Amino acid sequence: MARRLRVGILYGGRSGEHEISLRSAINVIRALHPSRYEIVPIAITKRGRWYTGPRAIEVLDRAQRRLVPIPVHGDEVSILPEPTRHGLVRLGRASRTERLDVIFPVLHGSYGEDGAIQGLLELAGLPYVGAGVLGSAAGMDKDAMKRLLREAGIPVVPFVTFRGAAATDAVTVADRLAEAGIGYPCFVKPANLGSSVGISKVAGAAALPAALRTASRYDTKVLIEKGVVGREFEIAVIGDPESGPDDVRVSVPGEVIPGREFYDYVDKYVGTGSRTIVPAHLPAAGQQEMAALAKRTFDVLECRGLARVDFFLQASDQKLFVNEINTIPGTTPISLFPQMWKASGVPFADVVDRLIALALEHHRRRTKLETSFSPTRHESPRRRAPRAAAPRREHAARSARR
Repeated sequence: MARRLRVGILYGGRSGEHEISLRSAINVIRALHPSRYEIVPIAITKRGRWYTGPRAIEVLDRAQRRLVPIPVHGDEVSILPEPTRHGLVRLGRASRTERLDVIFPVLHGSYGEDGAIQGLLELAGLPYVGAGVLGSAAGMDKDAMKRLLREAGIPVVPFVTFRGAAATDAVTVADRLAEAGIGYPCFVKPANLGSSVGISKVAGAAALPAALRTASRYDTKVLIEKGVVGREFEIAVIGDPESGPDDVRVSVPGEVIPGREFYDYVDKYVGTGSRTIVPAHLPAAGQQEMAALAKRTFDVLECRGLARVDFFLQASDQKLFVNEINTIPGTTPISLFPQMWKASGVPFADVVDRLIALALEHHRRRTKLETSFSPTRHESPRRRAPRAAAPRREHAARSARR
């Protein structure tokens, strides 16, 4: 019987999306077949402490049901940044290292979806599910993401960005919005967060100061974009562009119909007013355009593994805009990512299997890369002189020294 893969599930984290991460993680754990995988749950508290232990899943289950932060529990652990060890070091009376085969980060938001944890896992030499450092960072920062997409010719909604003190200066912001032709309504967002945390829909200038203060509570960079009147769609993506374009697959699209002013945190996870339609009702041409844009977005932003690409379809002219990409999308029972794959004929357990396989394949390719350079080894064969010409090379060398 083949050895089970030891999969470390990372969840929680120092983020405003901590509680949603718990709901996503429990769904991933339930999708891992116990005959193939040995689960090592790793909780990261709001204060950044790491814990695991036999009761970890029980604690996680209780916390995600109540939508509260994960409490202190079990044994404290940390990732050991030594590529030859591939493990966790258990801190306590009996410090020891446990080997992990792959890490599955289910960390939404800051320090989990922004490249921070990915950098640590790279240092540790651990295979991990999802985008790397660059793809994660680009996908997390809405300002950088939209600039990269715009540069690639992918349609995005007009936006402006403010940093530091300027992000709370309502007069300066209002002037800049007028210059950029971004009127009201507009959306004020923290540049680096998800799950609609800290986002406000601003109907007029009077509401702008409060919206800026709210967004600035979560990030030092604030993005403001034009409000689009229309429909909201999402598409799930799986694959690795390095393996070729045929390796990247997209799901059927889903449509989100908000139950509130817009699809905010309460509407997503607390209230019951919103609804989703999977698969979305779209003509074939619209689905094809959306699928092509989702693949291009995934590629342009250097993503791999999984992502969810969100769209706006403007009512006035049916123009399609890419809103954003989520490199660690929600996998809760009500999240569209697993729903869209199910509607595409792919059970979520198969999705999780594929993501782990992609992580291991990418890691194998990376470990074959050389980390030392030798000019003689990399010399072009055409420029190498035949053996009989050795004296000539020595003569040339003497001439050069002269």
